[in-house]
Amino acid sequence: MKLKMMYSFLNSDINIIEKKLEEAIQSGSPLLQQASMHTLQAGGKRIRPVFVLLAGKFGKYDIDVMKDVAVALELIHMASLVHDDVIDNADLRRGAPTVKSKWDNQIAMYTGDFVFALSLELMANIKNPAAHKILANTIVEVTIGEIQQIKDKYRYNQNFRDYLRRIKRKTALLIATSCQLGAIAAGAPESVHKKLYQFGYYVGMSFQIIDDILDFTSTEEELCKPAGIDLLQGNITAPVLFAMENDLNRKEIIKVKESTSPEQMAEIITLVKQSGAIEKSFALSDLYLEKALTVLADLPANKVKKTLRDIAKFIGRRKF
Repeated sequence: MKLKMMYSFLNSDINIIEKKLEEAIQSGSPLLQQASMHTLQAGGKRIRPVFVLLAGKFGKYDIDVMKDVAVALELIHMASLVHDDVIDNADLRRGAPTVKSKWDNQIAMYTGDFVFALSLELMANIKNPAAHKILANTIVEVTIGEIQQIKDKYRYNQNFRDYLRRIKRKTALLIATSCQLGAIAAGAPESVHKKLYQFGYYVGMSFQIIDDILDFTSTEEELCKPAGIDLLQGNITAPVLFAMENDLNRKEIIKVKESTSPEQMAEIITLVKQSGAIEKSFALSDLYLEKALTVLADLPANKVKKTLRDIAKFIGRRKF
């Protein structure tokens, strides 16, 4: 079953969110609006808004309230991608030119800042002070994560603690916050929204580990970018760390730098795939996935629990 089919019963509400996203990025600056629209039209899974909506089903669900939270979380995600592309000097995302390549770094940074600000404006419609504190903390942590990603580039002596902390900030926190804020906006009990945060965190960790695996196991056509691009850009991920547990592999991997040729990268990709690192990385993803499902089982009976379980399993075990 395709991912979108799992939550097809939300289609009408997701359409409302898509329209709200387009409305939100309207600006008095044609350039900012154009750059923001370019990012929005690049697409994406809209996983964060979906988690907001599903979490809202644990309380008093009102799409007029939920849409502001869902759009705010997606805007934060969009802004972080625009900034990431500047950090990574990436020319393509999902097969389309990035804002920084279509315009320049300055426009990209201001576009990211603009989209971030829009998310805060939308969240002002939510009157619960706890929601604002959670969102502010998440933005702080995501920003720290972006800075840490810069510091960690080509730092081959980092360990798994460094990696896990980085992907927590890069991916897991925003998914966890989507789940928690969706529940808070719907007035769910504290015990419920805290468990949903845990669920989202574990799912987010699994999600990012799988993304890091796919960088080595998928084709350029599936990825819409060259295989191994994360390592080429200096991002040390779980498969790389596992592969470097072998000293001979490590000696070859640490030679990778921005100027490494496609032929050399192909050899490194083969080395990583043959080292057992992919299997170990899948096992690490499964560990987080099982934790997510355990937390989910403790949540109150609800018809969306099966949907959350199906989505978690899909994104935690996907092959492309």
